[in-house]
Amino acid sequence: MPGKLEIQQGTLALMILKTLDHLGPLHGYGVARRIEETSKNRLALNYGNLYPALLKLEQEGFIKAEWRQSENNRRAKYYALTAAGRKQLARETREWNQTADLIAAFLSPKREAP
Repeated sequence: MPGKLEIQQGTLALMILKTLDHLGPLHGYGVARRIEETSKNRLALNYGNLYPALLKLEQEGFIKAEWRQSENNRRAKYYALTAAGRKQLARETREWNQTADLIAAFLSPKREAP
């Protein structure tokens, strides 16, 4: 089986926002597990990158955090999407789709008639 893929620069925030949009409030470990599950464990998620990304999104106002009891009765910081985060998710999704379309044009160029 080939090695796990690295998360491309700039995509972790989008994955976090989309995960919180889809599942609602989650603690950091839950976000990480969902990203790994969604990728069918093809991504190598570096936890040292996840928590700084969560903090940055919180500081930018795209997510909010609150301490709660987790499923196993431990105190955990839960993250939830804000209204600004929903707008950012829409913006990043649009930009990612545009980029994907551009790259696809280069990977499968159409021959022009002479």
